[in-house]
Amino acid sequence: MSLLVLSASDVDALVSEFTPLDLQLLMARVFAQFSKPTAGKEAEKKADSGIYMPPRLSVPMPKHTVLFMPARLGAALNQFAAPPANFRGTAVKVVSVPKLGDPRGLPGTTLVLDEATGAAKAVVNARKLTALRNAAGSLLSTSLVGPSDPQTLVTFGAGKQIESHIDLHLRRFPSIKQCTIVNRTLNERASSLRDTVSSRFPSVAFQLLASDPNSVLNSTEIEQAVRSANLIVCATSSTQSLFPSSWVKDGTHIILIGSYTPAMREVDEALIRRSLKPDSSRSTDLIVDSREACLHEAGELIAAKLDPSHMVEIGELVPTDDEGNVDIQAYSSLIEEKRPRRDGGGFDGPVTIFKSVGVGIQDVAIASAVVNKALSFSGGRIGTQIASYDG
Repeated sequence: MSLLVLSASDVDALVSEFTPLDLQLLMARVFAQFSKPTAGKEAEKKADSGIYMPPRLSVPMPKHTVLFMPARLGAALNQFAAPPANFRGTAVKVVSVPKLGDPRGLPGTTLVLDEATGAAKAVVNARKLTALRNAAGSLLSTSLVGPSDPQTLVTFGAGKQIESHIDLHLRRFPSIKQCTIVNRTLNERASSLRDTVSSRFPSVAFQLLASDPNSVLNSTEIEQAVRSANLIVCATSSTQSLFPSSWVKDGTHIILIGSYTPAMREVDEALIRRSLKPDSSRSTDLIVDSREACLHEAGELIAAKLDPSHMVEIGELVPTDDEGNVDIQAYSSLIEEKRPRRDGGGFDGPVTIFKSVGVGIQDVAIASAVVNKALSFSGGRIGTQIASYDG
């Protein structure tokens, strides 16, 4: 049994083979299966859907906390027409969280198992894959409920999450001509991010601002940027709102991926409440990846004292056929639909929000897709094959 090893550079090369629409569809398939209606208790529901996500295991080290996250995304037990196999599988992601921080991001590796033999199939460098799968899920939310032709993007944070979000959104929406990056300080990482995306998208005007509370000028510039935004992406570890609801104009789509504990929050309760009064056919425009996870981990939603009826899972918005697979024709029509502008000039009306804390099967899907892409190349020109790994 051979073992495929994919380095960071291998992963970069493979990821470049996927378009934003490819990645968006991948997450649509994942979330549609995740949110598939099934009777029974929550754990039993997920098992019936072919989904297994045991609680993550945390192991302390002197300078890191190591997280082990196993998951399986398989066919539903009653699914006669199985979904495409290129995103299904079983994997374990291992992430080492530095106790003092690391400008390179979190060291991460995903072990993908062979479905037939149960043996190790591939070892994948996952340093960038978490950011990529999050950005793909966020892009799906923008395509489903956000503005059809956004022109201005504002981001908070300067890590790999923000880089992936900027990259996918600008490639998917060429209508975006202005992007403002807000970071706590104008450090080397923030400057490097601006330089990277500026060279990648020369037709977009980029601005880098520091959210220094002691600078009146910076605060004014940030307020102006937020007030003009059609899209806002927040990927920080903040414990207080990054901007007030009164800065956000009606019709803005806000993506929140930073908070993952009850103490963390990136926006205020007033902004959350604005998503509960939609001017759409939905009962709410507060979209989440997982109701259960967000109600336990998302500080913004916990502080607002919300219940499951206040939110809708993104997988519930994806059109599916009778077997629970994505209805490609209906899905394509939905994401290409031209939605009328909803920015009527007000700053206290409806907005759309996507809150994501991440679900383990996203890791399975993105790692499996990358591994299968590598194996599809004739001659195995990407990655290292260890032929005699298991005899």
